[in-house]
Amino acid sequence: MPPKQPTYIPSVRARRLARWLSDYRLQADLSQEAVTARLGWSQAKLSHIERGRNKATPTDVALMLDIYGVVSPEREAVIDLAEKADQRGWWTGYADVFSSPYVALEDEAALIGEWAPQIVPGLLQTPDYTRAIMRAGNLEQTSEREIERRLQARMARQTIITRAESAPRLHVILDESAIRKAIGGPTVMREQLQRLISDANRPNVTIQVLPTSVGENPGLDGSFIILRFAEEEDPDVACTEGLHGVVYLEDQRLVRRCNVAFERLRELALDPQESVALIEATAEQ
Repeated sequence: MPPKQPTYIPSVRARRLARWLSDYRLQADLSQEAVTARLGWSQAKLSHIERGRNKATPTDVALMLDIYGVVSPEREAVIDLAEKADQRGWWTGYADVFSSPYVALEDEAALIGEWAPQIVPGLLQTPDYTRAIMRAGNLEQTSEREIERRLQARMARQTIITRAESAPRLHVILDESAIRKAIGGPTVMREQLQRLISDANRPNVTIQVLPTSVGENPGLDGSFIILRFAEEEDPDVACTEGLHGVVYLEDQRLVRRCNVAFERLRELALDPQESVALIEATAEQ
């Protein structure tokens, strides 16, 4: 059974706000009980806000800052963060497709590291390759119209790696089997491999292939994604994706394990130049 998902997963800004509010309370030497008694809140509400499990409204934040004695200009900066914490972006137009806040976190990431043992990651897929995967996984008999809508959303999502400003660095490690599966047939797969070769030339994209000659490795338990952010105070996010949807690893010990696993996979994989050469040879076959 997959881990139970939280009802609210905060954006990067919301996570930062939660940490700030907790830090301000501790600096004021106040317990959660003392704060909730003065605000007339339940302790659960404050605890959930500080742990990033509930949204903190600007009004709530202002009341908390009053108690903590936070003054200008810090006060205005924190309230401004609260107002922007759940600011929506390009994905708003695809609310019918994206049921998870993952795209919001991905959009704010400075580095996206992905271990892909089965298929080419969504950010690097061609439309025909994506369509073939969606049809293969269409267990609920979704209409072709809905599949095309999901395809359109995924293609829109890919623009983050080509945007002129603040494009994230993308580092993908593919298992060799992922480039040898003829998903969609030989023609579709050849086009997909050519797309990988082209994307590997982007300055912000690194692609490595883990050859089948490597036996035991840290990625045998399945795929995972690591998101790192520009601000050092924003902790990494790790998640997995599959039929169960997106599962977030909130425990920082598990996130660290993913980071260690990714580094080990990077060491075991072919270097970027060798990887592209293998992809080119596979495309020719």
